[in-house]
Amino acid sequence: MIYRIAFIAAALVPVPAPAQTPTAPASGPAQVEVAVLARPVQRGEILSPDDFVYEKRSPNMGRGAIEAEAAKGLEAVRPLSPGSVVRVSDVITPRLVRRGEPVLIAYKVGGLTITTQGRALASAGAGEPVRVVTTSTQRTLDGFVAGNGLVRILY
Repeated sequence: MIYRIAFIAAALVPVPAPAQTPTAPASGPAQVEVAVLARPVQRGEILSPDDFVYEKRSPNMGRGAIEAEAAKGLEAVRPLSPGSVVRVSDVITPRLVRRGEPVLIAYKVGGLTITTQGRALASAGAGEPVRVVTTSTQRTLDGFVAGNGLVRILY
């Protein structure tokens, strides 16, 4: 019972607030190092780590940004201005076959390889599927990009 009275008495007695110490002014939100472009990049250009510099930006600006090393060898899908943060949606694997450009179509069965000229109906990177049309028969074929301007047909 004595403990109960002491508890109630302690709850009713005002406690002075702790002394306020002067604090330094807030320096704003935390900053993070983000890779940004050092020069303008045109659509279709291949990026290298030398195209980037690191700047302090807000964490929101850094969200989704790719590092300079991760962008090495990737192709810009749109024009990018200097100082802009490069995101995953801004780059793709390099296009080895471009829409409308001539390609070499190769069909290989065992030791036999048949090649013909054609035209790409879409752009694609290494190992990606692409549709092509042969220039001699105008037949549309589905294949995979095997190299720069080379499409391999698999059946």
